[in-house]
Amino acid sequence: MNNSKKLIVSHAPHWHNGSSISAKNINIIFATFPALLIGLSYYGIPAVGVIALSIGCAMIAELLMNLAMKREISISDGSAALSGLLLGMLLPASAPWWLVVIGSFLVIVIGKQIFGGIGSNPLNPTLIGYAILMISWKGLLDYNEALLDYDLGFIMSYPLATLKHFGVSAITKYDMINLFMGKQSGGIGTTCGLGLLIGGFYLLLRGFIRWEISLSFLVGVYVSAFLFNISNPEGYASPLFHLLTGNIMLGAFFLATDDTTSPVNFIPMLIFGLGCGIMTVLIRNLGVYYDGVVFAILLMNITNPLLDKIYPKAIGKVVENA
Repeated sequence: MNNSKKLIVSHAPHWHNGSSISAKNINIIFATFPALLIGLSYYGIPAVGVIALSIGCAMIAELLMNLAMKREISISDGSAALSGLLLGMLLPASAPWWLVVIGSFLVIVIGKQIFGGIGSNPLNPTLIGYAILMISWKGLLDYNEALLDYDLGFIMSYPLATLKHFGVSAITKYDMINLFMGKQSGGIGTTCGLGLLIGGFYLLLRGFIRWEISLSFLVGVYVSAFLFNISNPEGYASPLFHLLTGNIMLGAFFLATDDTTSPVNFIPMLIFGLGCGIMTVLIRNLGVYYDGVVFAILLMNITNPLLDKIYPKAIGKVVENA
């Protein structure tokens, strides 16, 4: 027997399709550009500063945690840069520098590294950081207050705040096409539904995200908003208004689809997306917060381990020896 030819036995997977974490993160970052560039063009240099600071601080936080916990340096995989970018997109252009720094460190340290790094976090890191900021410094993240000094040629009152405070009759001043094109106040990279939709379709076509979560998220928003609307048209906004405002598009394509915090099987993904959409509308219509996307996704992240217990029935059966 030729000893140079050995049978090598290894665990699955036995075949690699050539994909990598860094390639996926780079493509997701690229997919944010259509919406992000619109936001930067509206808000100018202050918005550029927020985005750059958020990305830079997130990468520094990850490097410091790698060194402190004696782990392999992981900033080259793009995960920290992506998390920082998504946080920056959620923030208003007027966010003070210290708020961006604190938020970035919360995203990396509390949201990800404290659980063991990429792939180990039970909740979406970006949303953990943003939720803490929202609860702690609500006024700084109130888009009506934060963007008061901006005059961009369109209505600068936050649509969801207008709905919450003044009712359905007050939102008739908003044109749905303008909302879709990003002509509304909000986070730097969250207002342009068209740009986020283009980025989302790019990720779907390239296979970086699955359609089940994104589509069921949007369906959940539409159906639940429709049921509220037909029950009381004077009290609750139309489904289209809900789809085109707030963080819906960013949530459906860039936040809810996070691999680590979302299910992997078909039925669980549909349930997860529907739950995100339904909870978003419930929080908007019945809760105290203007936009429910952040808390809806975090709540569904908690259910992820349970949903993943729903899996296809195994093919075949075990036959015991007679």
